[in-house]
Order: sequence, then C-alpha cells, then structure tokens
Amino acid sequence: MTIDWINFTPWQSLAGGQLIGLAASWLLLVNGRIAGISGIVGRLLQPRAGEIAWRLAFLIGLLLATPLVLLVAPSLAPAHDLSVAPRAGWGTVILAGLLVGFGTRLGNGCTSGHGICGLAHLSRRSLAAVLTFMANGAATVFISRHVLGA
Repeated sequence: MTIDWINFTPWQSLAGGQLIGLAASWLLLVNGRIAGISGIVGRLLQPRAGEIAWRLAFLIGLLLATPLVLLVAPSLAPAHDLSVAPRAGWGTVILAGLLVGFGTRLGNGCTSGHGICGLAHLSRRSLAAVLTFMANGAATVFISRHVLGA
C-alpha cells in the first residue's frame, strides 16, 4: 500500500471533520434535530409546517459551502489528479443514486446520520449500520480495482 501524497490532505480533513462535528452538534443543540442528510432532504419532500425553512437553509449551506470556500480561499482546495478519477456514465450514476436512496431507506438513515450523530449517541443500530457501510465500501473498492480491473 502506498500513500497518494498529492491528494493526502490531513489538515484539511481534520478541519473538515471538526466543522462537520460542530455543525451536527449545533443543529442538535439549537433545533434538537439529527444532521442526517437523507432525513433532512426526505422531510423536504413531505414538508411539515415550521420545518421547511431550517431544512432548506441546511441543504443550501451544504451545497454552497465548497464554492464559497473556493471563492474566498482557493488555496484550501486540494490538488486532485483528475486523470485517475473514475469515469462513470449517466446510467451508472443514476443506478448508484437509486441504490444509495434505497439503502438509506432500508438502513433508516445515511452515513452522516448514523456515522456522525448515531455513533455519538452510542447507538447500536448506528454502529451496525456504519460497520455495514464500511464493509460494503471496502468490498466495492476491492471488486472494482482487483476483480474488474477498473
């Protein structure tokens, strides 16, 4: 195993993780809500009175955070070598999105809800979900790189 030194960004990763933890804690303290993206977006599709504004604000902040940081501080952008990025067609992207959506429904939450908030609450269900996410992610990488040769 070798380290990809070009894309190795421990300080940015540490800062990003701290900001995610801070945002999740703030949402829980201020709104009493879990920062699970699938739940936040899912409840936008079935809106309840008094819940739309904060959910939209969270989603807009999530979408605009990276472009805003790149605009204000472009030096924080990691140097990605796009020549090694996997190429996927629209069919693969759509299938992957549907599988992720199905998985979040089946698992009663997504990686952010279970991995960040659920583990912080010492939830056994979240621990099982995160172990499942990680095992499937490792299996997917192994199969795509070593079996399919992608």
